[in-house]
Amino acid sequence: QVQLVESGGGLVQAGGSLRLSCAASGSFFKFNTMGWYRQAPGKQRELVATITNAGSTNYGTSVKGRFTISRDNAKNTVYLQMNSLSPEDTAVYYCLWAVPESTYWGQGTQVTVST
Repeated sequence: QVQLVESGGGLVQAGGSLRLSCAASGSFFKFNTMGWYRQAPGKQRELVATITNAGSTNYGTSVKGRFTISRDNAKNTVYLQMNSLSPEDTAVYYCLWAVPESTYWGQGTQVTVST
């Protein structure tokens, strides 16, 4: 069973920055995708960013240009650097680890951006 532990969430003022981390443990396939989704109250969960084992990235349209996803395969960890934060980024951010047959989710970490 894969376990994902997120950290780095918190409260930040608009225009500020925050970095999220997600450490994975368990058995791993060579080919996998790690990433982040987020969910704000009353809204559906939406894509933030994903990154493959080879380093290919995809970003949600609302964060592209402000957020950067990266990973350290040796540490089984994915990062999300969030810059130029706005109140619209307030949400619970969920880490994911996906292989062709399964997707695993972390418990989520709260990010709150104040005006």
